[in-house]
Amino acid sequence: MQLFTRLSSSYFFYFALLGLVTPFLSVYLDGKGFNSLELGEILAIITATRIIAPSLWAMLADKTGRQLAVIRLGALLALLSFTLLFWLDSYWPITLSLALFSLFWTAILPQLEVLTLTSVKRSGKIYARIRLWGSLGFIVFAILAGQLISVFSFQAFLAVGFILLILLLLSTLVLQQPKQARSKVIEQASIWAKFFKLPFIIFFIAGILLQVSFGPYYSFFALYLRDLAYPDYAVGVLISLGVVAEIIVFIYAGVFFKHFSIQSLLCISLAFTALRWYCVGLWGDSVWILSLTQLSHAFSFALYHSASMQFISNYFSQAQQGRGQAVYLGGVYGVGGAVGAYLAGVLWLDGQGASTAFNFAALAALSGAILLLFLKEKSHAISLKE
Repeated sequence: MQLFTRLSSSYFFYFALLGLVTPFLSVYLDGKGFNSLELGEILAIITATRIIAPSLWAMLADKTGRQLAVIRLGALLALLSFTLLFWLDSYWPITLSLALFSLFWTAILPQLEVLTLTSVKRSGKIYARIRLWGSLGFIVFAILAGQLISVFSFQAFLAVGFILLILLLLSTLVLQQPKQARSKVIEQASIWAKFFKLPFIIFFIAGILLQVSFGPYYSFFALYLRDLAYPDYAVGVLISLGVVAEIIVFIYAGVFFKHFSIQSLLCISLAFTALRWYCVGLWGDSVWILSLTQLSHAFSFALYHSASMQFISNYFSQAQQGRGQAVYLGGVYGVGGAVGAYLAGVLWLDGQGASTAFNFAALAALSGAILLLFLKEKSHAISLKE
């Protein structure tokens, strides 16, 4: 099996699971009888596991140089944790099971990113094509899961998740540890000093604000469409529309980097995201406007993610990549995601506060865009050389 196929299959199944969890975990929890405040609390708790867990896994991976062992262990333990949900019904057992699942699942992506970039010799073009298969997996299962849940009820969420976790684990078994990563001498210089330099602080806080803005979308978008009387299949179709736009950006990411700086791309992404949430909250009942806002996911995620990965790849040394990725993913997605989910749960009011929640999301994204204006090109360039 070729290197490209092996890596692509792991991305496909990892993001296929994300295509199930992101839109439909709230549907599953709603089906279990939890209200919007409880739902927000559960999502905040499980998202908070991303704050510490990725850094702990990354320290192990960076010190041993064995990203693949961490990936496989994470996939196995995530499968076992998720399986517990088949026998659980009450608040705290379900929350604990999902938190464990997230704790181990978050071990996979940062190390898969490092392993992939090392395997393809940090080629942005090849990486983008491999990452493309993750987006395809997301699309396929966002649509398929929506159909299965509409036919077999919210319980189909568990069956689909269980199958995808098995396939993800199997896909990691055919991966190979790059020789470079295994033989690399670990750099002794401390990574902590880089975390407290102004360019990284601005980059980090802006990322948190972006993830806070995603709180209402990740937590309640499926329920929002249901309340607006959209058909069951609309959730998967609309989310997939955003991922299609995301795929196009991943394919042509190199063009953007030729004409714009990293700072400009990050700032543009957040500005479009702010406009996106404002329109979702104001005109969510218009399928055409909602479709246009989904297309802007190309900026909200794909362009921002590509620019962020480039920032991290340039800012940290090779021996620090795993920890750099983990701090970014753990802090930004953990802190930002947890705060966003909790605040969305507080503001949502079982659907009555939907517009308020999305307006707050727009304000958070806009604040991040303004902050990035202070990420000066000159200071950024100096930091990347250190």
